[in-house]
Amino acid sequence: MNINLPEPIAAYFAAEKLNGEAVARCFTNRAIVKDDGHTYTGLAAIKRWKADAAAKFQYAIEPLSSEQQNGTTVVMSRLTGNFPGSPVTLQFLFRLERGKIASLEIIP
Repeated sequence: MNINLPEPIAAYFAAEKLNGEAVARCFTNRAIVKDDGHTYTGLAAIKRWKADAAAKFQYAIEPLSSEQQNGTTVVMSRLTGNFPGSPVTLQFLFRLERGKIASLEIIP
């Protein structure tokens, strides 16, 4: 599905196919990511988070829809891969700041 995403969010989903370094470049220096009960703060932690996920599982993310809610861009996405419960639909809650992602929370 082709949906219209703000540039930093579109860059994030494109970088997902590459590596942790590419993903980290989408975030501000002090960005925060909340995923699977853990919080990752700063670029080094975000890079490690993506590298660890890529080492554990092979997966693909397909954004399905996007809407604005109180300054947050909510992107519903389908995550498919070799992990228990695949496929799943997740909410990606993005807050942007100066053309980069300041925070991301991933909610089942």
